[in-house]
Amino acid sequence: MKAYYTYFKLKFITGLQYRSAAIAGISTQFFFGFVYIMVFYAFYESGSGSLPMEISALSTYLWLNQSLFALINQFYRDPELFDLIKTGNISYEISRPKNLYLMWYFKLLGQRLSNVVLRFFPIIIITSLLPKPLNFTLPVSPQAFILFLVALSIGTLLVVSLSVLYPIIALLTMNEKGIVNIFAVVADLLSGVVIPIPFFPPILKMISRVLPFQYISDLSFRIYVGDISIQNGIYGIFIQLIWLFITITIGYSIMRHNIKRVVVQGG
Repeated sequence: MKAYYTYFKLKFITGLQYRSAAIAGISTQFFFGFVYIMVFYAFYESGSGSLPMEISALSTYLWLNQSLFALINQFYRDPELFDLIKTGNISYEISRPKNLYLMWYFKLLGQRLSNVVLRFFPIIIITSLLPKPLNFTLPVSPQAFILFLVALSIGTLLVVSLSVLYPIIALLTMNEKGIVNIFAVVADLLSGVVIPIPFFPPILKMISRVLPFQYISDLSFRIYVGDISIQNGIYGIFIQLIWLFITITIGYSIMRHNIKRVVVQGG
């Protein structure tokens, strides 16, 4: 495992060097955070029927969404891995006495974590100073905060296991853009990144419950704001672990089955 930790560390340290990109990302997250909150706030002020979340809880949910966006969004992909595949340099990766799936998994994990570290704290600190009810607030209880950390950690592992599927698809098709973009759109929608899942119509709520995307971030965020009870949160974490096992098993199995049949491009 020491070798895979090294891959993780290198990607993490490399990602921390792109501070200008982090500053641009922070500005973008602030902009979209305010846009989302203002849109929802207009609905709340219009008094159009009962709404599924308190405005203060919704604001915290949306700020968590924006502060952790680099960690949870499905559109992120490592261009280095796709370049390796399309140029033929993947042959060097295959020839190493290491598990290719684990190499890619730890690289993507390090990249995602480094992207979010530089953005998270500035967004959380500044949004905590905003006027109520548009500000970021503390968790509803210490128990909810601990459960939030557990769910977020497992959700991070889950989103990386889904992201590893992108270069695996590229290994098989050499043109990942179509299927990966469709997958990313569906995943972002059903994970609550675009609209929080409590606002979904019943049919979409039912679909989201049987797919892994809800367990990437929505579960942990709703535990934090108290929209999901501690008991239901523990049950949700159990479902998270099942999906984590399923996605890793699928990715690893596809990789192992097809790696010997890869056609190396380039020359």
